[in-house]
Amino acid sequence: MTKIIEVNGLSKSFGTVKAVNDISFYVEEGSLFSFLGTNGAGKSTTISILLTLLQQDKGHVTVNGYTVGKHDQAIRQEIGVVFQDSLLDPLLTVKENLAIRASFYGMTRQERNAAIHRVLKVVEVASLTDRPYGKLSGGQKRRVDIARALIHKPNILILDEPTTGLDPESRKNIWSTIQQLQKDTGMTVFLTTHYIEEAANSHYVVVMKEGRIVAKGTPEQLKNDYSAHQLSISTDQADELRRLLLADELDFNEEKSLFHLPLSQTTDAIPILTKFTPFISSFEVKKSSLDDVFIAINGKAVNRDASIR
Repeated sequence: MTKIIEVNGLSKSFGTVKAVNDISFYVEEGSLFSFLGTNGAGKSTTISILLTLLQQDKGHVTVNGYTVGKHDQAIRQEIGVVFQDSLLDPLLTVKENLAIRASFYGMTRQERNAAIHRVLKVVEVASLTDRPYGKLSGGQKRRVDIARALIHKPNILILDEPTTGLDPESRKNIWSTIQQLQKDTGMTVFLTTHYIEEAANSHYVVVMKEGRIVAKGTPEQLKNDYSAHQLSISTDQADELRRLLLADELDFNEEKSLFHLPLSQTTDAIPILTKFTPFISSFEVKKSSLDDVFIAINGKAVNRDASIR
């Protein structure tokens, strides 16, 4: 597929602090791409450079063929951004806010009205046209924020933690809208999020830590590379089961009457369960998740509500 964003050897320092240290990655056109990292990882600095809001010290960045630092105005036309904190005026109506945004792109009144009608239909909030933005619910505001980002028909939509602060139902609805939008338009979506399960739907994930890329790949590749599946066995014959596992030279961790065995793949549990059936009271096979990946990469558990930026 075509590489719509390419980052090569990118570095940025603030005084003696290297916020971004020689990173390289690319984003394929039409994909859902997730860019993750804990606080201070350098993610926000990288995005600011992509958005032409910050100048890099070293490296080369292109967005749909345009070079950051040379074709910044063209790049801004290529990208729509939904920031974590809204940029819209709470006192103005939805239509008034979108009309102001559309005017930034030199649209005529007729073009603005057509654009507003189009984006409100896409995000399914046409009924809110004349409502003050500040009176909307959190989920409704986020939909209007997405509409603002789409007003100039960008090829790339950057979502900076788009569902932060929303209830589970609103998060689900927002993601349904984003996925439908991508399906209908083939738009490239560049996501940052601190809800790890949202990254699980991505085509590709890049994880940063302390200014460097520490992991990248598809969600499945990351799970295979950085975490393991696990078989947990409960037994009332712990001494006998322990002896047999040791005799078979199987790796395991013991926790009271529970035995945890790492697996390369979930199907590896089948012969173990078959062989030791008489000693098993119950069992559970746990498939590794992106949560496990973050624990492995960062060396600690990552709370879903903790910031991953």
